[in-house]
Amino acid sequence: MAPTLLELTASIVSSHAAVSELSTEELVQEIQKVHATLQQLEGGAAAPEVAAEEAKAPAMTLKKAFQADQVCCMICGKGGMKTLTRHLAQVHQMKPGEYRKQFNIPSSQPLTAKKFSEARKQMAKDRGLAENLAKARAVRAAKIQEKKAAAEKPAKTKATRAKKATA
Repeated sequence: MAPTLLELTASIVSSHAAVSELSTEELVQEIQKVHATLQQLEGGAAAPEVAAEEAKAPAMTLKKAFQADQVCCMICGKGGMKTLTRHLAQVHQMKPGEYRKQFNIPSSQPLTAKKFSEARKQMAKDRGLAENLAKARAVRAAKIQEKKAAAEKPAKTKATRAKKATA
C-alpha cells in the first residue's frame, strides 16, 4: 500500500529535523512547505517554478541577516551560523557570488558574523601568522630576484661574446 501524503510529509520533515535544529515556527513552516510541494508533485504541477519564486524574495532584511554574533540565510531564513559559505553550497547549491547578486549584497559585506571574523583575526595575530607570512613573502621575493639576476648574467655574457666575435 502506498504511503499517504501526510505520512510522506511527516517522514521527510522528521528526517530533516533530526539533522538540523529547528524552532517550532520553522518546523511548522517546513511541514507546510513539504506538504504543499508534495501536493503539487502529486497533481502534476512543476515544483521548480515554486522554488524559483521563493528564491527571489528574501526571507529577511540585510540588517537582520548579518548580525554581530550570527549570520542568517536570506533564502531559507535559517540562522545561528558563523559563516554562510558552507550552508549556501550544501543546502542551496549556490556560490557566494550568486548569493550576493541575488540579494544585492555589497562586496564589502562579509558573509560571516563580525565577532567570528574578529576572533579569527585575533587568533592569527596571537599565533604570529602575519609575521610568518611576511617572512615567507620576503624569502620568495629574494629567490625571484636571484633567478632574474642569474638569467640576465648569461644573456650579457652571450652578447659580449657575439660583439667580440664580430670585431
